[in-house]
Amino acid sequence: MKSDHHGAATDEAFDLLGTMMVAARAAGLVALGLELGLYRVMAGRGPLTSIEVADKAGLHERWVREWLYAQSAAGVVSYAGDARFEVSDEVAALLADESSILYMGGNFTTLPNQLSLLPRLGEAFHTGLGLTFDERGPGSAEDGELLMGNWYRQVLVTTALPQLDGVSDRLREGAVVADVGCGSGIAILEMARAFPASTFHGYDVSVHALERAESRRAACGANNVTFHDVESDPLPREPTFDLVTTFDCLHDMTRPVDTVRAIRNAIVDDGVWFIVDIDCGPTFEQNLRRRRFATMLYSTSVYLCLSSAMSEPGGAGLGTCGLSEPVLRELVGEGGFSRFRRLDIEHLVNAFYDVRP
Repeated sequence: MKSDHHGAATDEAFDLLGTMMVAARAAGLVALGLELGLYRVMAGRGPLTSIEVADKAGLHERWVREWLYAQSAAGVVSYAGDARFEVSDEVAALLADESSILYMGGNFTTLPNQLSLLPRLGEAFHTGLGLTFDERGPGSAEDGELLMGNWYRQVLVTTALPQLDGVSDRLREGAVVADVGCGSGIAILEMARAFPASTFHGYDVSVHALERAESRRAACGANNVTFHDVESDPLPREPTFDLVTTFDCLHDMTRPVDTVRAIRNAIVDDGVWFIVDIDCGPTFEQNLRRRRFATMLYSTSVYLCLSSAMSEPGGAGLGTCGLSEPVLRELVGEGGFSRFRRLDIEHLVNAFYDVRP
């Protein structure tokens, strides 16, 4: 016969795992609802029947009805009674307006691609080797856009860059800029549009991302931007760049020490390196104090960041939480930079740094 203590512990574990099990399935349906535009067609329209929702979305009513039942049970969609359903203004701000800085949709639409990696990640646990960005498929390039795209479009030029003393003026006059780990180019193209007198170079290892970046560059006619595959066209060895940016990528790299040294060689003596990386503590215990945040970061690391950082033999394997401020400060100092300042920019996940030779 089980003791009361054992029974209580079992109940607690059951509740925890049950919550995770339910949330995982509900999150999948959030991703599906976003893909089908269901939140968007419901936003701001008050209570609707499943027939009305299906009609507005151009979908089959019976499937829409079951989705509405599931999402109402989960509390994402509100049930208004009389077979009517509603997306609240609060949920709409998070899931219906893709241009909003509060938009959370990217955290859900990236889930199917990440979950599809699980069989291959299981192999990584045996071999020690993770997956490169391109080994995850073309969808990996789009995932990054969904998570940070609105910040690049709405905050980078207007709020973040002005915190780097003298940088905006320098860019207006005409500077040479490198975005290392540029991904599909959203950040660098935003800067290039805002500062047409400057010249911009984007570097990345992902062929999929660079293809998207070049397509986007051609579409917007940004003649002051050039993209480079860093494997065949690395950073110059001589001082060239007035500004270097690395957005959420240093902790993903297999050889971050080499990257820091390459940036030091390529930046002019009065240049600025703008680093954006994860705002985490230097120990697991410190991160664990923010349990939900820690769950997100360490789970994401297994799917993405650690996988990338271990994608070649001898990879550094920093993972999502591998570059806390003290670790980053030491890394850039050993790479030849002498000035390191954390910037006062608010963000739910990231920290921001002004680094100079």
